[in-house]
Amino acid sequence: MKKLLTSALLIAVSFVTGQVLAQELQGDPKAGEKKIAMCIGCHGIKGYQASFPEVYRVPMISGQNAKYIGNALTAYRAGDRRHPTMRGIAASLTDQDIADISAYYAAHSQAAPAPEKAAEPAGKVAELITKGACNSCHGANYSKGIDGSYPKLAGQHADYLYVALKSYKTENMATWGRNNGIMGGIAKQFSNAELKELAKYMASQPGELQTVPQSRFR
Repeated sequence: MKKLLTSALLIAVSFVTGQVLAQELQGDPKAGEKKIAMCIGCHGIKGYQASFPEVYRVPMISGQNAKYIGNALTAYRAGDRRHPTMRGIAASLTDQDIADISAYYAAHSQAAPAPEKAAEPAGKVAELITKGACNSCHGANYSKGIDGSYPKLAGQHADYLYVALKSYKTENMATWGRNNGIMGGIAKQFSNAELKELAKYMASQPGELQTVPQSRFR
């Protein structure tokens, strides 16, 4: 039993250390440009749709926070975010690769800065946002969170946001779901219909995210 606990502790420490390294490494956008061959087949095509676990547009990641992208890729690699395609891609990346790719996409947008504050939500949506305290972490404009580990949400595809929010509620599935204590607790407060309304509102706000078309042939 003691040996089992020691092994579990070592695994946990190794995982946390890996996350910290991925966050602290300095990313090089120029180096990242040479490492995105597996990314552009989906994220470099406007309107590209994934089909698992349902049909939705893949997220816009050009202009997204580097720290958030890095944390997401690290979580896919570790299995805390479960998606077969993303797990396979992330598993092939080193910590430095993740830092470089994250830096590249963070700088890869020509979008204008988002307004300081999002438009006031109407009626039911206002109640949902208050209940979830969304802007306390993601910012008044949903493009500038309390730090770079929180994603920009404004202007993101509504169908992607909806699927992402539902994934935090998903449990006991080996190939789909996201382990996040905070977001899991928040998402489980809402019905799927309410999550869809939240996603539509966030998507309707002006933001800094883009899909910048890229050729797969380099």
